[in-house]
Amino acid sequence: MIQELEKIKSDFLSEADGKSLDRVALDQLHAKYIGRNGAITQATARLKEIPKDQKPQYGKILNEVKTLVEERLAAIRNALTLHDSATPDIDLTLPERRRFYGHLHPITQTLEEIKSVFAGMGFTVEDGPEVELDYYNFEAVNIPKDHPARDMQDTFFVSDKVVLRTHTTPVQARTMQRKKPPIRMICPGRVYRKDTPDATHMPFFHQVEGLVVDEGVTFADFKATIAAFVHRMFGSDIGTRFRPSYFSFTEPSAEVDISCIFCHGKGCRTCKHSGWIEIMGSGMVNPILFDYAQYEKDRYSGYAFGMGIERIAMFMYNVNDLRLFSENDLRFLEQF
Repeated sequence: MIQELEKIKSDFLSEADGKSLDRVALDQLHAKYIGRNGAITQATARLKEIPKDQKPQYGKILNEVKTLVEERLAAIRNALTLHDSATPDIDLTLPERRRFYGHLHPITQTLEEIKSVFAGMGFTVEDGPEVELDYYNFEAVNIPKDHPARDMQDTFFVSDKVVLRTHTTPVQARTMQRKKPPIRMICPGRVYRKDTPDATHMPFFHQVEGLVVDEGVTFADFKATIAAFVHRMFGSDIGTRFRPSYFSFTEPSAEVDISCIFCHGKGCRTCKHSGWIEIMGSGMVNPILFDYAQYEKDRYSGYAFGMGIERIAMFMYNVNDLRLFSENDLRFLEQF
């Protein structure tokens, strides 16, 4: 009987060792040796037939064989589990692949910063259509059909009376037509002009314009607002200056310059060695616009300003080519 146990052990080891077993073969091996009708199960049942003086030795060997079989089957099952959990086509010794995470476009980041600054000063955000009526794009902001200022903005015409807006000023006209003072708003958005793409021009770009209308608004109020904006965006050490200019919807009009953020006014290539960089056009609201909005010209006054968001982003991130913002080159965008 003891020789029978040794044969069970020998047969099991020959079947279990040195062979590649799958789960089907493992289940068959389990059933053959320790299943309900397995060899070890039957050997255990025959224990009552063993003479009393041989039972201790037989029982000891039987337990050793059973333990060996159970441990070896468990080891094979664990090895198969580990093998199944790993994809054969993947080399687990290779380093992990880099993960890419999306983020806001630099133009969007700049716009959100601008909106945050003006929101802190009590400005609301207004929006309007990009495909605009000629009336709102030009006439309602004091640019009639024969006005020379139309030549300053090479326009995409959808039809005789519909254009792709050349600036976001139409949103100001619509807001003034819809609301009564006090008004304190900005209107960001995309605009379109027939420009040939180069490092400083694109046929589409983004603007943000602002408008304040109320009783007793002065140019001094406007200067304080712009100075606060510049300091929040570029730092308290950046100065501002106002140069006389012309815009049909403001009178008087001014260009706003800031001291060069790269050389701090000392003179460099970016500022053409002048120490100053232009960032926006502005001025006091032309009283003619109050006629379109049916405001009392003797009662209300206001100021307006407009700037290119791409231009601000170029200064903030030291970008020297406007086209980079719209080419969707990941090598550029990943830097932000």
